[in-house]
Amino acid sequence: MSVTIEMGRGPGGEAVTLDLEELLATRLLVQGNSGSGKSHLLRRLLEESAGYVQQIVVDPEGDFVSLGDGFGHAAIEAAAYSTAEIARMAARVREHRASVVLNLEGLEMDAQMRCAAGFLSALFDAPREHWYPALVVVDEAQVFAPAAAGEVSDEARRTSLGAMTNLMCRGRKRGLAGIIATQRLAKLAKNVAAEASNFLMGRTFLDIDMARAADLLGMERRQAEQIRDLRRGEFLALGPALSRRPLNVRIGEVRTQARSGSPKLVPLPAMGEVPDLFAALHDAPPAPPPPPPPPPPVEAVLHTIEKNETAAAPTLPDLDAEERKAVAQRALAGLVADLGAAPPPLPELYQDFQLRCRMLGLKDSGLDLAGFRRRLAMARAGIDGDEDGWGPALALGATLPEDSLTLFLTIARAARDGRACPSESELAQIYGTASLGRLRRVVAAMEAQDVLVSRTDLSGRRSVSIPALGWTTAPTEEASEPVAARRR
Repeated sequence: MSVTIEMGRGPGGEAVTLDLEELLATRLLVQGNSGSGKSHLLRRLLEESAGYVQQIVVDPEGDFVSLGDGFGHAAIEAAAYSTAEIARMAARVREHRASVVLNLEGLEMDAQMRCAAGFLSALFDAPREHWYPALVVVDEAQVFAPAAAGEVSDEARRTSLGAMTNLMCRGRKRGLAGIIATQRLAKLAKNVAAEASNFLMGRTFLDIDMARAADLLGMERRQAEQIRDLRRGEFLALGPALSRRPLNVRIGEVRTQARSGSPKLVPLPAMGEVPDLFAALHDAPPAPPPPPPPPPPVEAVLHTIEKNETAAAPTLPDLDAEERKAVAQRALAGLVADLGAAPPPLPELYQDFQLRCRMLGLKDSGLDLAGFRRRLAMARAGIDGDEDGWGPALALGATLPEDSLTLFLTIARAARDGRACPSESELAQIYGTASLGRLRRVVAAMEAQDVLVSRTDLSGRRSVSIPALGWTTAPTEEASEPVAARRR
């Protein structure tokens, strides 16, 4: 299901939108000199997409901690915890789909790289059942994926660069969509930048950066001069999630503010108001400032992540039980209708289902991942949302491997209705394979568990029975092999 957010306005005042679903598959690179508006752009993107997708921000300057005030992002103050504790938090973030900001402010660059590497690696190494779609925003990406060795240790650089490479090169299959922002393309590792398919290029002045930006945008070198003329907050947008041709966009307003802003001119003190700078230099030094409050313990941060009180996108009305059920069924039906021959992983389908529910006005479907798996299998088998009468079949299906439930319910529905069993090619498509041999092995495994029994009568007509339920499909004559492998 496609969800678009408005990033700003084009040259003619038209809205410039970003396709979130396409972004999850193609990643984004933002480039611009200091003061060009990169942080404002990232904040706009995060605010507009909050409630639609999980967000994870690696923040070296503490600029995005304020997102927690309006959008419920949990702040992790990295300086107060060990590397092992940071990794535990990252694993919990993936499990509970919480939106968080990893604040690296106060750490030396070497420590920032080590902490970010441990955090990103833990996100990447999460178990398959936690591969939910998430936007992973890394500000000042040239710090964590430098193009050349700097003042940090080689170990920290290798570890951080490896984690960033995994995020951008291999993270998509794990649901991680990298969004990286950098001041200078020349300082960013090329293998990290090259994996992005969407670009928002802001103002830059150095020839080497303009040349790389022009290459990424598919522009001629002489056209790259226009990058110098961009104003603060203006970017050239290109990519499948943004625009098929380079498009000038002025980023829209934001609702939250960074803790640190751009310097502003203030009036100087009037003559005579400046105190004597040299008076009382030998007096006792002033009392030290009070110590900062102690950081919350690890368990308190983990509890905040588990609560996952991320703000929903729009304010949605409360629905009664029947309305909730009807909306969830509509969302599920739309999801099944859009499934292709090779459905995506279950966590990604679950995220899509939750998003469809929100778009239809339902804040919470009330289904956890296990409940969604069961309802999805029923919908794909052509069973309506009412589970009454299907309890024994669902209990029997729970004894089978998870990927066999839809196949079993499809056969069970035909048997309950007294219809002929679907053909092998139809069952193979439902199971998600093009191999009839694999399908036969799966059905044979069900027969080995005595869940299914296939028989062929003397007339050559075949039927499939479910002994535990007393259901049998109508006999049918087929030119193909039996649905189930014949018992030897």
